[in-house]
Amino acid sequence: MGDTATQRGVLEGLFKEHGFEDFRWIPASGIRVAQWVRMKCQFGCPEYGTNVACPPNNPPVAECERFIGEYTEAALFHFVKTAPDHEERRRWSRETSARLLEVERAVFLAGHPKAFMLLVGSCPHCEECVGRPGECRLPGSARPTPEGLAIDLFTTATSAGYPLAVLENPLQPMNRYAILLVD
Repeated sequence: MGDTATQRGVLEGLFKEHGFEDFRWIPASGIRVAQWVRMKCQFGCPEYGTNVACPPNNPPVAECERFIGEYTEAALFHFVKTAPDHEERRRWSRETSARLLEVERAVFLAGHPKAFMLLVGSCPHCEECVGRPGECRLPGSARPTPEGLAIDLFTTATSAGYPLAVLENPLQPMNRYAILLVD
């Protein structure tokens, strides 16, 4: 492909074709990986150990950091959603993540073989995950969340100029994020 601005323009067109308008380019070096994020997954997330794309099925934190270091830039996608009901949040996350995977494929087909999407929620494919990587029904398209790869979204998103705060109740709008790693 051509220069960086041309490549970004093509990719931005693909993002918008899929209905994603709120995103920013960030250097991959601006993505913060931290051990505390993994600990919060392990000691606080009800999906820990139940999903193929969640810890402990993900690489160790140091490997996550090394993986992200293989990229030079990323697109940080921002979503604002109010969903007071757990099932509504889950349904929205699954639908959004499925659309994000379509973007990853489009970017791959546009000449970016390293394209890798980190989703806004758990892998969207199966209603109930088998929880074991060796038994995954769709292993080629299972993807983790940024948090699953120990990404500190508080630092990463706010450094990019996006809001992110701890919510006090489910009636408050959520700021959710997905990351497309791309070169």
